[in-house]
Amino acid sequence: MWHTGKVMRGTNTATTIQRKAAAVLAACAAAASHTSPAFAHASDRGHVLLLPTGHYIAGAAFAVAASLLVLALLPPARLVSIWRKRLPLGSIPDLRLPASLAAFAVFAVLITAGFIGSRDPLSNPLPLTVWTLLWVGLTLAQGLCGNLWSWLNPWYGPYSLVTGALGAKARQKTPLHLPEWLGYWPAVILFFAFAWFELIDPAPDDPARLAMAAGLYWIISFTAMLAFGFERWSRQGEFLSAFFAMIGRFGIVEASKDRSRLRLALCWPGAKLYQAEALPPAGALFLLATLASVSFDGFSKTFFWLGLNSINPLELPGRTALVATNSFGLMAMFVALAGVGLLAVVAGERLVRSAAPLPEAAGLFVWSIVPIALAYHFSHYLTALLVNGQYALVALSDPFALGWNLLGTAHMPVEAGIAMGAHSAWLLWNLQAAAIVGGHVLAVLVAHVFAWRLHPSAASASLSQLPLTVLMIGYTVFGLWLLSTATAG
Repeated sequence: MWHTGKVMRGTNTATTIQRKAAAVLAACAAAASHTSPAFAHASDRGHVLLLPTGHYIAGAAFAVAASLLVLALLPPARLVSIWRKRLPLGSIPDLRLPASLAAFAVFAVLITAGFIGSRDPLSNPLPLTVWTLLWVGLTLAQGLCGNLWSWLNPWYGPYSLVTGALGAKARQKTPLHLPEWLGYWPAVILFFAFAWFELIDPAPDDPARLAMAAGLYWIISFTAMLAFGFERWSRQGEFLSAFFAMIGRFGIVEASKDRSRLRLALCWPGAKLYQAEALPPAGALFLLATLASVSFDGFSKTFFWLGLNSINPLELPGRTALVATNSFGLMAMFVALAGVGLLAVVAGERLVRSAAPLPEAAGLFVWSIVPIALAYHFSHYLTALLVNGQYALVALSDPFALGWNLLGTAHMPVEAGIAMGAHSAWLLWNLQAAAIVGGHVLAVLVAHVFAWRLHPSAASASLSQLPLTVLMIGYTVFGLWLLSTATAG
């Protein structure tokens, strides 16, 4: 009788918690539904979209809120068993070394083209490859498929050749030791330098300027790898490798080494995170920095941000006049995201009176930022990828502007109208909105799995996620507002 009563009381407690959770989430979604609708969407090419985005925002908020309610009713063991399922795809040869050497050769050609090729950023392959194919295209492919960067890394091949020539001793023992306490801080600092150059520098598209920056970065990174070891610096210092390794955990293809071959298997998005360890504070800040940079890239062009800084969007000054303003804005966006995210984790843990250390909880839940960052990456850069990707194909076919046609695409007409017109407007907006909603729903799923790891009770796990889900609902609204509000530049 005592045992039965205890079970009934536990059941009533869980039901009460779920009802409270439902009430809070419904209130958040209702508040979102009263958000003032924005009816204009302006892209970098003056593309205006007339859609009732207020309805999209309300629907998206309800979708994210409902996802937590569904997860709260789903048995934890069932979700974990689904995540563990794998579909074998066979094996392939491990061609990482030749692929990396080929990538380095292409990189060298691009750097040369940056110095001696066309001065037009839309005709020179270097800015188009770096800003469109690498930072946009490869990021999305990495998040969808898995760790493609391990094959395309332009440092691995040269590092292997140099250390191989120096002997096995040079490969095993590095001259310097990277302190453990340093963690991800080198990657954080270098990523902020990259984000500042991309978003705030007066001329990041200038081919010669970009060639100088990219070439110098390759040399610095290669020197650090020789000094501290390839794996160590790639994990903690080289921000591209650190970033791609993190988002590759969400890819649907899993690769495991088997002698000289790689065994491939298909898995669910985010399933490779099941055994992920909590990131240290610097690693968590690194992930937040990637989201902050993409968010500020869109926010800095809005009439709202320009109005805050007393700038007439119809008389937009050049980048040089906005260096100080946007530098402050980028850091403010990062601090705001970090502060609000930490506050949501603290509030959730206190709701259930968790005994788990705060750094562990924050280091686990920050993984849920990755699908959100990928969703914003896709939505924010979709039109640029569609249009500038075509320019990249043309430029790569004639990298030095000498009349070559290496890929047979040098004379391909660029269809800039692919992002214009009523049908394209409707399609692009829905793809962007679906990506943002889907990214946040997946984020809720990832956070919930980690909550179950910290809290053995399903009810406690659901309750601990309330503040984080409220934050994700708010960020969903913010993301759709960014896509729909008027922008300049």
